[in-house]
Amino acid sequence: MTDRKPVASNSLGDDGAPASPWALAEERLANPEKGRIYWLATVRPDGRPHVMPLIGLWFEDAFYFLTGDGTGKGRNLAGDPRCVITASSTALPSLDIIIEGDARKVTDETPLRRVTEAFGSKLEWPLEIRGDAVHGPNAPSAGPPPYSVFQVVPSVVFGLPGTLGMEHFDPADLPRPTRWKFQR
Repeated sequence: MTDRKPVASNSLGDDGAPASPWALAEERLANPEKGRIYWLATVRPDGRPHVMPLIGLWFEDAFYFLTGDGTGKGRNLAGDPRCVITASSTALPSLDIIIEGDARKVTDETPLRRVTEAFGSKLEWPLEIRGDAVHGPNAPSAGPPPYSVFQVVPSVVFGLPGTLGMEHFDPADLPRPTRWKFQR
């Protein structure tokens, strides 16, 4: 675990209110609601965006996901690692999260083992490592196995108050629209 924290944060609101603490976003990433769906935006070779759902997890200060090398996501990331991951929140008060960064394929045995074990324990997705690829039950959003594991270390994370349940809170008690920046 790197215990990577943002080097700066600022409120995106225009009312001078303080930014939401990184600890709030980190807690939401580390403890997602059951059934949370993440969305991954990658860049196609012609520069057009490509957005698809995926299964992923926040682990050791980074976001991890699996995909087949032959999927659109896998092909796009092989050519351009820049990506954005988004997730909405149903925990109240809701905080939607957007992660910007570069996706890097995880191939070293020790981190690959730790990540696949985390997928098994946190998401109940039993995975097996064979070489630098991962095998396991088919996940429609990942394509057929074998899978590559990708790590996205954030460069910027945005947190925005979600629309779910906002009416139940005083506006002062809602998360603030916030940008957290990280050193590369």
